Amino acid sequence: MAKADRLLNIISILKGRRTVITARQLAQVLEISERTIYRDIQTLLDTGFPIEGEAGVGYRLKPGYEIAPIMFTPEELLAVQLGLKMVQGWSDKGLAISAEQAKVKIEAVIPEQLKEQSTHDSLLVSKYYLKSEAADYSLKVRQAIQNNQHIAIEYKRADGEISQRELAPLGLVYWGQKWTLIAWCMLRQDYREFRLDRILQLSIVAEQEAISTEISLEHYLTKLKELYGSDTP
Repeated sequence: MAKADRLLNIISILKGRRTVITARQLAQVLEISERTIYRDIQTLLDTGFPIEGEAGVGYRLKPGYEIAPIMFTPEELLAVQLGLKMVQGWSDKGLAISAEQAKVKIEAVIPEQLKEQSTHDSLLVSKYYLKSEAADYSLKVRQAIQNNQHIAIEYKRADGEISQRELAPLGLVYWGQKWTLIAWCMLRQDYREFRLDRILQLSIVAEQEAISTEISLEHYLTKLKELYGSDTP
């Protein structure tokens, strides 16, 4: 049984009970090991489901907690599921985990007639990017943007030349199989674009020089629109 199916089954069982149910009982109903039940319960807790109880005693949903159904058309649900799959396959590991948690929450509250559709999805997304070094850089860049940190990179250009740059990262753009970093280059004192799959090394800069408050992703996109009539890099 797939993990998502197990989590949905556990939620469904807990929703239908007022008293606690032990991990052993859940394991017997779902025909899986108690260890797997404990792991799945922890996953649900991490996702935000209000489960009460502890190992050896039993589990239940907190009294008064109701999971309201979310109304999607079949096409809307397909669009959401495809979007989550693309995040899982073509982002970084942090966002992939968040996408999986969102998927569990959505499938827990959609009407029963739509759950059948979610188990027979014919739209697939490859996940090989997630295992690449570029995906690891994506996570580090995203964290640097959130923390207003500069990064130092060793970069291989299209012509094969290798250079070192200090950058103030501003945003990431997905082109379909390729991610591009939009950044302020401290060497060139201008906006530059860098493909993540051409970054050879990346580290956080401990002591960084301040940049103008005008420098931002929004300012960069505004300049693009003025130059080319489009805000797409």
